[in-house]
Amino acid sequence: MTRTLPARQHTLALALPIALLLPLATACGGAAGADDSDAVTVTVGYQSKTINTVTAGTLLRSLGYFEEELAARGKRDGKTYKVKWQDYATGAPITAQMTAGKIDIGSMGDFPLLINAARGKQLGQPTRLVSVTGYNLRGGLNTVVTRPDSALRTLADLRGKKVSTSVGSAADGTLVRALKKAGIDPVDDVRKLNQQPSVGASALSGGSVDALSQFVAWPGQLVHAGKARVLYDGADLNLPTFHGVTVREKFAEERPGVLDAFLQAQRRATDHLRKRPVAAAEAVAEETGLPAEAVYLYNGAHGIATFDPALRPELIGALKKDVPILKAAKLVGDVDVDAFVDPAPLERAVRAPSYPKAGAARSELWLKGRDTTRAFDSPKELLKAVAAAKGGQVRAAYVPDALTGTLWFADKAVWVADGSDLRAFVTRSHAATYVERHAGARVVSYADALGRAS
Repeated sequence: MTRTLPARQHTLALALPIALLLPLATACGGAAGADDSDAVTVTVGYQSKTINTVTAGTLLRSLGYFEEELAARGKRDGKTYKVKWQDYATGAPITAQMTAGKIDIGSMGDFPLLINAARGKQLGQPTRLVSVTGYNLRGGLNTVVTRPDSALRTLADLRGKKVSTSVGSAADGTLVRALKKAGIDPVDDVRKLNQQPSVGASALSGGSVDALSQFVAWPGQLVHAGKARVLYDGADLNLPTFHGVTVREKFAEERPGVLDAFLQAQRRATDHLRKRPVAAAEAVAEETGLPAEAVYLYNGAHGIATFDPALRPELIGALKKDVPILKAAKLVGDVDVDAFVDPAPLERAVRAPSYPKAGAARSELWLKGRDTTRAFDSPKELLKAVAAAKGGQVRAAYVPDALTGTLWFADKAVWVADGSDLRAFVTRSHAATYVERHAGARVVSYADALGRAS
């Protein structure tokens, strides 16, 4: 698929038995990365709607930076390069194609990356983790949501309930860890359904499951559409989660210059997103059909995801802590994370590859017709600006959770009045915790909070 053709969404199970992955992999086209009579074709697997991979996928593709870098390289080495983009719903089919030698470079979440490493080694097509796309140091990229009218209030209420997730995904890892932390056995105490994100979203809306645990941008888009509310904020785990770029080891060794070009292009896309976050969100929304307001929640200037290609030690440390979760689910055996992680290509291709860590999230206001947002030091100041805006002028307003810092939609947050102060929370349980600890504090409606601020 060339960059100019429409993206095609594949809907394959995230975690499939290896016997099913092999037929899938061999059913697709010719080997990538090989010279034909006209060009060297590089095949990139990405997930358009997993929006904290956009600097290695959707946004990168729309900007054309990889093609530009390859064109410049072609002038130097006399070759012609073509990029074939393949869009998938999850990481599993990307891994299947990589282990068959049919995708050269792919992006996926931390749990799928470990499966990628395990499958690659098992099938004689080893892969390497060469960069990061987006991350959250507390784990706020994964969220458990329920229906807006659900009686569920805390994660403990999931005992005996049906929960949809994608087994083998980071969202499933968050669910397993959170349930155990709440004293709930993730196998015996809940009925977990292994479903595609889109299937799980439909199941939640239709009432056939009680909750949905998923990764970006599913929770945000469902809440934005009024189809869900947050039951559990993944940042409560205080454990980093991220997405990254993996490459076939053979391809990296045979075409290091092409990998350099990709990483240089990814760095350019990251710079673009950080300098023009509203424009980047609009571009991703146009490519994916996702609401730009939900994209910006994650990918904005103070969004839940921080974009930085560097392989930070805390992210690699978290990856090692993920291995036992996947082993317990019998999705991998032992994974040598240190052998899988390869910082050399990024260090070679990109000067000063690391950005400063993200600071504390701030409240933001996005007005219609504006290509920038306005940031505020407190939720109360944001509410004053929202209240002062003319009717219909506000496109989106965002506030950080007072406990975890996870950014959320102001009109979907749970508000607490504490004297003259106003605080926002992603979940009812967060608000309840705050109220219990502060005498006189109480939960108020969004309309009440607006009135108090103005």
